[in-house]
Amino acid sequence: MLGYFHQKHTLKRGQEIFLGLFLLFCFHLTACGGGIDKDLSNSFNVEEGEELSGGQTTVFVTSDKAFRLPAANLSFDEDGDFKIGNSFFEKDWVTAPATTTARDGLGPTFNARSCSGCHVRDGRGILPESPLESPVGLLFRLSIPGQDPETNGPLAHPDYGSQLQTNAILGVPIEGSVQITYEEISGQYGDGSPYTLIKPNYEFVDLSFGDLSESLFSPRLAPPMPGMGLLEAIAEEDVLTLHDPEDRDGDGISGKANYVWDSESQGLSLGRFGWKAEQASVRNQVAGAFLGDIGITSPVNPQNNCPDSQIECQSSPHGGEPEIEEDLFEKVVFYSSTVGVPARRSWDSQQVLAGKALFHEMGCTQCHRPSFSTRQDYPLAPLAGQKIRPYTDLLLHDMGEALSDHRPSFEAQGSEWRTPPLWGIGLNEVVTGLGKARFLHDGRARDLSEAILWHGGEGESAKENFRLASQEERTQLLEFLNSL
Repeated sequence: MLGYFHQKHTLKRGQEIFLGLFLLFCFHLTACGGGIDKDLSNSFNVEEGEELSGGQTTVFVTSDKAFRLPAANLSFDEDGDFKIGNSFFEKDWVTAPATTTARDGLGPTFNARSCSGCHVRDGRGILPESPLESPVGLLFRLSIPGQDPETNGPLAHPDYGSQLQTNAILGVPIEGSVQITYEEISGQYGDGSPYTLIKPNYEFVDLSFGDLSESLFSPRLAPPMPGMGLLEAIAEEDVLTLHDPEDRDGDGISGKANYVWDSESQGLSLGRFGWKAEQASVRNQVAGAFLGDIGITSPVNPQNNCPDSQIECQSSPHGGEPEIEEDLFEKVVFYSSTVGVPARRSWDSQQVLAGKALFHEMGCTQCHRPSFSTRQDYPLAPLAGQKIRPYTDLLLHDMGEALSDHRPSFEAQGSEWRTPPLWGIGLNEVVTGLGKARFLHDGRARDLSEAILWHGGEGESAKENFRLASQEERTQLLEFLNSL
């Protein structure tokens, strides 16, 4: 990875530095084929259509509704399907049997009563203010050492299943609760300015089915919803062009594809969704969330998540087989696929352009790839043939021991995480309505600076470039990120 130049320079001088270095480091970037944007020569200038993060699907809203609107190019009928899917995303499910038969079947154990209970206004999960308050938007995946011989994925805990459920319907015991405390870690920027990071520690309490001390667990903060269908619409070959697990080009970046079990095709497929790219499609992601988070069975996952030791769970009433029928399930999948990506803000300002230059110069784009083009033949026509700017490569990267959850998942090792998309990241504080947001897989980063400073492994060099930069340069980089 490039060493970073720390001289004070104007935007013009930044252009000269970049052009001088361009041939040295863009080989890795421009070696990519297919739908990947190869032309980075205008990285310091305003690019045509740069504000359209989601192509023609982009929405121009900056309020707390920025993550809740339909893609801008949906038809009248598609907009109707979006609204139906949205209603089943937003509203609470109830215990069966109930007169509201389309929405009964909650649980028997669950984390939230609705999708929006974790994805606040379709944005990120919110962490509890008190260590005694059990989190909702932060979930805990569970497993035991070993690999499932059928799916090649993690082995579910025999007594708790694959996710800790902190709520239950009447007559069914909750599985347990989680208490979070934080340890402060102090550091300094290169100019001597201090910073503080917080490292979370988790304690499982009120456990109903035995000790979890020997289990593997992974905290997962609910991610934002916009742009999921666009990520699915990227051609697999374009993602795999960047697959380089052995770091053959010697650039210190070894992006790796995750191949995960697809219960419908009964085989392994390229993972795209989730913090470790553990779901291959929006349909699988939605079905997994319905079952794991709300306890709702679907055409994809028709069986309740009730381990053998949970007798009350197994004997509780259900809301149909499956509890969300195919037509309504497809509406939620459509909704999840077509939430519009918000447009860039201030993309043409000098500060943002300088930050964009630094984002390239520091090596951030080696994982956070600026752009792709979606497939022309993607089944959802509004999402097909779009130039998009998600700032991800959809691949796994080693982020270092400090961020490791020590829990393998398919091809992903404990320290490996999918590069999260950055589109909309500057609106998270507005969307939560709290004037703040949490970042990284477990929400430990209280702002974007902290998120960068936690980078290790393949992100270590880029992190150090940021840490050693001047305050002005750090501000410019953050202004760019907040424009996305």
